[in-house]
Amino acid sequence: MPSPPSFALSTKLTQRALVPLSTRLLRPCSYILRQPFLRKFQNSSIMSQEKVIATLDKSLIPRLPESSPTLFEAKKARNLTFEDIARKLGREEVAVAALFYGQAKASPEDIKNLSELFDVPHEVLENQLSAWPDRGRTLDMPPKEPLIYRLYEIVQNYGYAYKAVLNEKFGDGIMSAISFSTKVEKETDEKGDWVVITLRGKWLPYTRF
Repeated sequence: MPSPPSFALSTKLTQRALVPLSTRLLRPCSYILRQPFLRKFQNSSIMSQEKVIATLDKSLIPRLPESSPTLFEAKKARNLTFEDIARKLGREEVAVAALFYGQAKASPEDIKNLSELFDVPHEVLENQLSAWPDRGRTLDMPPKEPLIYRLYEIVQNYGYAYKAVLNEKFGDGIMSAISFSTKVEKETDEKGDWVVITLRGKWLPYTRF
């Protein structure tokens, strides 16, 4: 049987050489390109679902009551936000955070609910939370922590503007920080996340005497 023409042999070799080679090259490349992006997407999805909770800065402990480490350790162990705890206590989350830092007085009902939520003996919390708060000891003035300093800076920049507008609306007096409530809310739009802090205090006119 005569040998096939040389060009036919060359064509067969080319087909056998090129087709598997292109398959071997293209398929792994597409896998290698997609895999990092897939992992990145999966990691970002997992991170977005993680709960971020506030913990206690240990450098503050000498300035805080003994209840603060107890409460913060229990909070961390349960992986609870202040919003979670506030829901259990039926209070605003800022009020609950103030209680954790020793800046607010816990009621008997608060102590009972915290004991149940954290599984901490009632007598331990009752003993630690029964003292009167010694307010204002945790903070240096001016504040050093950047986020807290920004709040201080707002008062520096707008303090007299607030005073002028308040005087025009209410007269000569001050806003109470005792008959008072505050809350923090989050708003999101196409430009990003926005902080909304509400301060609600009773107006106290100066007494004439």
